[in-house]
Amino acid sequence: MVVSRMKTVMEWLTEPAEPSVRYLAMRDLTESSPGDLRQARERIPAKGWVKKIFDMRLPDGYWVEKSDLYRPKFFSTNWMLLTLSDLGVTREIPWVAESAELWRDTFARPDGGFDMPGNEKSELCLVGNTARGLVKFGYEDDPRVKSAFLWLARNQAPNGGWDCFGRNGVIDGWEGMSAFAELPRQKWTRSVKRAADRGLEFYLERRLLREGRRYDPWFRFHFPYHYFYDALVGLEFVTALGAGSDPRAAGAVGLLKKKRRSDGRWLLDAAQPDAMNAGTIPKSLQEYIKKLRPFTLEGVGKPSKMITFRALRVLKRLGESLPG
Repeated sequence: MVVSRMKTVMEWLTEPAEPSVRYLAMRDLTESSPGDLRQARERIPAKGWVKKIFDMRLPDGYWVEKSDLYRPKFFSTNWMLLTLSDLGVTREIPWVAESAELWRDTFARPDGGFDMPGNEKSELCLVGNTARGLVKFGYEDDPRVKSAFLWLARNQAPNGGWDCFGRNGVIDGWEGMSAFAELPRQKWTRSVKRAADRGLEFYLERRLLREGRRYDPWFRFHFPYHYFYDALVGLEFVTALGAGSDPRAAGAVGLLKKKRRSDGRWLLDAAQPDAMNAGTIPKSLQEYIKKLRPFTLEGVGKPSKMITFRALRVLKRLGESLPG
């Protein structure tokens, strides 16, 4: 009788079945040659999650509705592009560029940020998410992207956070920090650096998860994660910005390690929008969220390649040895 050997974590992440995770793990976790990386990147659109998302795309470059790139939440163009930006594709793929530029042009606002058409003033979630996604697609030198980073610096709350859902400077306003973490350092202006430094202090002062005592979904890990904050999101931008060794991040790092299974993998804890404690957000928003249908690429409650990859990348930035 042949006994099958369980794959190691790195073998699991780099198997061909999901080419986007294979490429990301090779790029960020292993010592891969430029040639191997190029081949892995070229295979991303052929099958798996990126192909699944592409197959739902309509001929003019949008998903679901051209007249509304934001709704329905999690399935429309805005959400599909945010997910794609996390899967390693760039504007080198023509259909990605076509959709990304439609998104950019439609959401660009007169005040220099991004928001849905009809809104003259931009809003943090859309500015941060759109700027981050466009940078990951390769548009960091686009004037509208540069303008969005200036908007983020200009609209930071006095305490170093950002406003979200009408609340002033709260930890759930994470999108600005995640956008800064993706912008190459040589592209930072003095105002962006100042805003990123103030934002880091804001999150570290709150230990990345203090408000989770009132809102326990922040202790659960999600992907896609482009709606509510969770502790892994915080660890990603804090470590990307070089502050992961700050003692105030230790609680969040401890949570990350505690959630690792004995086989070295992490679960997809929940899908967004996650269930929430009553009273933590306005009732009207709770009722709205109940109507939303989640979009997932992996099974909730099962080992997740994306959560495992993101968690290991955080640990690598902290200087920890990775599994074989």
